[in-house]
Amino acid sequence: MTSTLFIVNDAPYGSERPYNALRLAGALAAREGQQVRVFLLADAVACARAGQKVPEGYYNLELMLSKLLRHGEVALCGICMDARGMTEADLIEGARRSTLAELADWTAAADKVLVF
Repeated sequence: MTSTLFIVNDAPYGSERPYNALRLAGALAAREGQQVRVFLLADAVACARAGQKVPEGYYNLELMLSKLLRHGEVALCGICMDARGMTEADLIEGARRSTLAELADWTAAADKVLVF
């Protein structure tokens, strides 16, 4: 099994970097023999906020992460959540609060690390 870690830093709708990261992560997670993990840092923690409302026809990162969670893991920097006033109650189902220590573990275990 090949393990890929995606580290996402940017705000959900400020640029297309989170969108492109999650598109690639989702495509990879759908393949046999792939382990995909996503760690959200800084403003990217808002990607996992439940109840996102976007204009019709616009991509929705909440839905993209929900699909990814069927095949992979999503964790968020707890300190980054605190700095933005987010709690675990704000998160989509399956995403969870985490630590830099876990990110370090995931990084050491990954075959590939992609940073967006």
